[in-house]
Amino acid sequence: MNGFAEVWSWRRVLAGAGVWVLAACTTVVPSSPPEVALSSPVPRVGVDRDAQLERPEDRPGLATGFGERVRDPLQKGSFVRSARQPAGTGKVFYNDAEGIKAMAGYRWKTASVMQVAGGMVEWGIKGWGGYWPCYRQGQETFVEGKPGRSYSITVKNRCRSRVEVVLSVDGLDVIDGKPAAFSKRGYVISPGETLEVKGWRTSWNTVARFEFSSVGDSYANQRHGDARNVGVFGIAVFGEKGVDPWKWMPQVVKGRKDARAFASEL
Repeated sequence: MNGFAEVWSWRRVLAGAGVWVLAACTTVVPSSPPEVALSSPVPRVGVDRDAQLERPEDRPGLATGFGERVRDPLQKGSFVRSARQPAGTGKVFYNDAEGIKAMAGYRWKTASVMQVAGGMVEWGIKGWGGYWPCYRQGQETFVEGKPGRSYSITVKNRCRSRVEVVLSVDGLDVIDGKPAAFSKRGYVISPGETLEVKGWRTSWNTVARFEFSSVGDSYANQRHGDARNVGVFGIAVFGEKGVDPWKWMPQVVKGRKDARAFASEL
């Protein structure tokens, strides 16, 4: 979305600094934001059930459920994107150990924090004891989780300007719980700061923790009756209009400091 958008946003203080989230494009303040509640799976019209490998309840592996609710209040903010399309996107698959072995075969352990959008941000999947293990196979990255464990998505802004990130879990937007799209608004992170998203937003003041679950018990299946996209995290990064995100990035500063006064001398 281009142009000015006044939005309701969330602010968390991490390491003494502010982080914002853009939750909805509106200039109207609702008196009581609606709660998002789980319901029985919604029958899907026009979907060929024979095309599914099996019922969600019978599928192995991990998905993400609807965990306990925790307080996370919203706050008003604004952000104007530099372009309609993101500066970069990324995705990471996740599953249990057996599922990753089946999906990736031979693989090797890799860094748990990954860069995206040319290094504008870095992100990872964090548990109570640190980041969940990551593995690579070719160009694909896999996070190994465990059933019943909670996790959060962390994103660090490495730029000298603000960025907006739209996040998805199992193909669903983490703010409204509906199918994810670039046009939806996301979290805005100040330069050098780290955002931690702990769950699905349920109201202006609360989120439900992300929790590794079975496919049948996933939020995607329980709310939408559609578990086709379980097992993947997504991120889309947007720069701010009129601001150069690469200005005085660490590599630029290093290049200046490496300048030699006597270029011909060793």
